[in-house]
Amino acid sequence: MEEEKTISEDLVVTKYKMAGEIANRVLKKIIEKCVVGAKVLDICDFGDEQILAETSVCFKKEKELKKGIAFPTCVSVNNCICHYSPLRSDPDVLLKENDLVKIDLGAHIDGFIAVVAHTVIVGGEKPVKGRLADVYLAAYNAAEIALRLIKPGNGNYAVTDAIQKTAESFNCKPISGMLSHQLKQFRIDGEKSIIQNPSDAQRKEHEKCQFNLHEVYAIDVLVSTGEGKGKEVDAKTTVYKKTDDNYQLKLKFSRAFYADAEKKFGVMPFTLRAFEDEKKAKLGILECVKHHLMDPFNVLYEKDNELVAQFKFTILLLPSGTKKITGLPINNDDFKSEFSIQDEELKKILATSLDHKKKKSKSKTSGDSKNSEEGEQKA
Repeated sequence: MEEEKTISEDLVVTKYKMAGEIANRVLKKIIEKCVVGAKVLDICDFGDEQILAETSVCFKKEKELKKGIAFPTCVSVNNCICHYSPLRSDPDVLLKENDLVKIDLGAHIDGFIAVVAHTVIVGGEKPVKGRLADVYLAAYNAAEIALRLIKPGNGNYAVTDAIQKTAESFNCKPISGMLSHQLKQFRIDGEKSIIQNPSDAQRKEHEKCQFNLHEVYAIDVLVSTGEGKGKEVDAKTTVYKKTDDNYQLKLKFSRAFYADAEKKFGVMPFTLRAFEDEKKAKLGILECVKHHLMDPFNVLYEKDNELVAQFKFTILLLPSGTKKITGLPINNDDFKSEFSIQDEELKKILATSLDHKKKKSKSKTSGDSKNSEEGEQKA
């Protein structure tokens, strides 16, 4: 059996960074498209096209190397929590002023995955106030604190508890049961994970784990102004991924769909929108899900009139410290909340640097990073 490739290898780090740079670039382009009157379908289509275009020019000489979408573009508005990526046959959803828009996507190079999510507010006045500001700052600060707590030797429940406390500082709640996963080559949901706002039953069932050097994680923080409970409503699920299970499909069109999905996407999540015949894809997926050959990414909603914000970063646990390869900064001056983090421990965590070695040997570290950047450009 082939040994698992990790970020202990420079080339693997380079591939992760390339995927991360693509994810961030595409995210920035999508943010520009989030204007009053824009169609969510058009934004999702644009995002996927951009990921495919950007990844196609990487490692061109290596014909067998797989690359492309690691998670299709999803645009979830206001109380829609996640995974909304409509089909062409779905009714149009148009963005309105002050909509809270969560953009979620991922790219991969050779199966090394970089995912990212960011929340934007459409139009409106600055600074943003009220519950919009509360939920936005709650989610962003919780993600930044989680980022600093995921380091070798720490445990996953320290992160769970810190996300909870941070959200509650802004009178908000994390979405219950949401998971942040370890990432591995061709695997978006590795064994280790961090759970948000678990129920008592989930807390008992969810395994404790410790973070180790040379691991990669997607920190995915979703926070609500409401109770933090997601429900499936009327929106159709359109994003799926192949499982490791085996089953002999009975229906001819299901077999054709499965073969096409496996050939195009392998084990990466995909949207049904990516198939030429949407109607056949919708039929084919049914038998695949029924027999657990495909897992759905269900579209979830909070209660009406509640708001949900999301931030997702991809991080590498390197000897030099935690390297954040996806995620965009925010301008704190654009938000004015009556709440703030009061807990001294959380404030202390938020103030810490991610780089362990900068203080010790500044010149060596900057030289190393310069060399690695040069290596990246050559690749």
